[in-house]
Formats: sequence, C-alpha cells, structure tokens
Amino acid sequence: MNVVDILGVLADGEFHSGEELGQAMGVSRTAVWKHLRKLDELGLELESVKGKGYRLHGGLDLLSQEAILKYLPDASADLISRFEIFDSIESTNSYLLERGAHGHVCMAERQMSGRGRRGRAWVSPFAKNVYLSVCWMFQGGAQSLEGLSLAVGVAVAEAIESLGIDGVQLKWPNDVLHNGRKLGGILLEMSGDVSGECKLVLGIGLNVKMPDAGSRDIDQAWVDLSQLGLKADRNHLAAAILQRLMPMLASYDKDGFAQYRERWQSLDAFYGKEVYVSSAQQRTEGVANGVAESGALRLLVGDVEREFSGGEVSLRLLS
Repeated sequence: MNVVDILGVLADGEFHSGEELGQAMGVSRTAVWKHLRKLDELGLELESVKGKGYRLHGGLDLLSQEAILKYLPDASADLISRFEIFDSIESTNSYLLERGAHGHVCMAERQMSGRGRRGRAWVSPFAKNVYLSVCWMFQGGAQSLEGLSLAVGVAVAEAIESLGIDGVQLKWPNDVLHNGRKLGGILLEMSGDVSGECKLVLGIGLNVKMPDAGSRDIDQAWVDLSQLGLKADRNHLAAAILQRLMPMLASYDKDGFAQYRERWQSLDAFYGKEVYVSSAQQRTEGVANGVAESGALRLLVGDVEREFSGGEVSLRLLS
C-alpha cells in the first residue's frame, strides 16, 4: 500500500473513517495514519473531524489511463506505443529523453523538477494540472521540425475550446494564454542527429486547478481552466489533447507547419501590437505581424519586415 492507494478512496471528497480506510487498504489504522501524514508532502489539505473521519475537501481528480483511452478515438490511440502515468516524477520530458521510444506518452500527477522554456522552473503541484509529454522520432532532422511548437499550440488551444472554453490565445513561440494571462506552455527538446533521425520530446503543461500554495511560486500573471469554467475532468482534457496531437505528429514530416499557420494566426495574442524581441545580444522593437510559413515570427521594424526564429529569443509587449 502507498499513499496514492488511500487517495483513490479519499478522491470522492467524502468522509472516511480510519477503520474504513484500513479495511479498504487491508492494513491497520496505524498504518493508515502514517500514510495520511504524508499528504502534507504532496501539498494536499486533509480535513479531520472526530466521529466522521478524514476527507479531502472538494475531492481529487486523479489521472486514469483507462479513462483517457476510453475518451480517445482509435485512430489516435493506435499511434500510442506505450502510455505511462506516474504518481511523482522528476520531469516527464526528462524521462522520455532518457527512456522514451516512438509514440511513447508519459503523464504525471506531480513533477519534482518540472521545467519550461529556457530552463525556467514549472510549478507542478500534485493532481491539479496536466503534465504530458510525447516522444516521437523524425527522419528529417531539426529543419523538418520548424514551427512544430506552434502547431502543438494550435492542437492544445483547439482541445481546450472543444471542452467549452472560449478565448484561448497563443503567444509565439510556445505559450498558451487567456486574456493575457498564462494558461500553459509547450517545451520541445531534441536528441540525436540534427540533420537525420532525431528523437523529439514535446512537453505540455496546463494549469487546471492551481492551488493557492503553488500559485505563490509563479512570477507572472496566470489563470487556470477551473477559473474559466471547465467542467470536464483532467482525463477528458488529456484525451482531447492527444486526440489532436498524435495525428499531427504522424503527418508533420509530410505536411509541416503550413497547414497550421492560418489557425495559429487566428489565435495570435500579439498580432498588430507593439512588442520587442530580445536575445542575449540585442533587443529589437516593432509591431508583431504574425508568422511566416516556417513558423518564424514576423516583426515590422519601421517599413521593413524582419523574421525571428525561436531558440533563445523572447517576445514581450512594449509597456
């Protein structure tokens, strides 16, 4: 027995006595109490009432591989070679970079060392958000993957919209926004031959129901899907993402970003706005003008249009 077994019982948000939990888990009440004490480490608030027992106020929305696959159409499910869900992991992306194979999907209830673009920490509280990574092998090297992070953004935005949330926008090259507040992010990492076969791991992090304690570590304006009125659970959300993501990966070698460009531009949060693009070497101010067919950012600098690729370049609004 481990603490996650107990969470499976407490997830309904109802009171359960120590005796009931012990019987369900096949252990003594003392063993139950030892495991309940570990909930603090997961950032979960356990309510204890004498004569009633224990409960997690509001319950818990746990991931289930069975539920996700049930929601997923066969055409997308058939593209998954292996599907793993971890209670806790250092990073879903790191795991797949080390052990992932073509079509391997990894999710986790919690990441201990989740990260975003440019090595920034990604706040990853237990059983509150979506942390999902997919491993895919590409034959054409890094050049064939231009614009892929933008195409993934389109898939994520359309998945969210399919569950009844309007107003999702994208910020070049990898942020998911709602009214200027960060809703999620995308991280692409590669290993192997940059001009031949390479392993790509793409990670998606989405705020679903961020606890107050976790939000204190976020250094920018943010929002989560529960605040926007999401009714679907995390399993349904994960399936909606994978439904769009897996076929996109399967055809990207052939189709590239071009077929996603119009859809991305319709979701562009910064189009027509005064912005600046910065790197370690320089800062360039101009007006955001959408993206090129390659996925490069188009920036009007005076009367001249310039293009910027991803990597270590950042895009910000001029205040």
